[in-house]
Amino acid sequence: QVRLVESGGGLVQPGESLRLSCATSGIVLRIHTMNWYRQSPGKERELVANVTSDGAMNFIDSVKGRFTISRDHARARVYLQMNNLAPDDTAVYYCSVHWRGRAYWGQGTRVTVSS
Repeated sequence: QVRLVESGGGLVQPGESLRLSCATSGIVLRIHTMNWYRQSPGKERELVANVTSDGAMNFIDSVKGRFTISRDHARARVYLQMNNLAPDDTAVYYCSVHWRGRAYWGQGTRVTVSS
């Protein structure tokens, strides 16, 4: 059974860093593209970053140079390292994977960036 569980969110000040974790089960992590999405109140959910099965990484322009995505196959985890956080990064962050024609999501972890 596919299960994704995000953790690591919290309240931080602008300029600080945070690492989000997605614990996975029910999938073979290394053969899937893993995605991090985020959603802020009143805004559409957006893809923040992903990493493909061959290790290629993609980021939206607003986080390039600040965020990094990585995988730990042995621990079946996907990470989102978030540096130099800004108030506009405030959102609920979700881990997601597509398998057998549908998307699977975790419960989300909330990130609030405020002074």
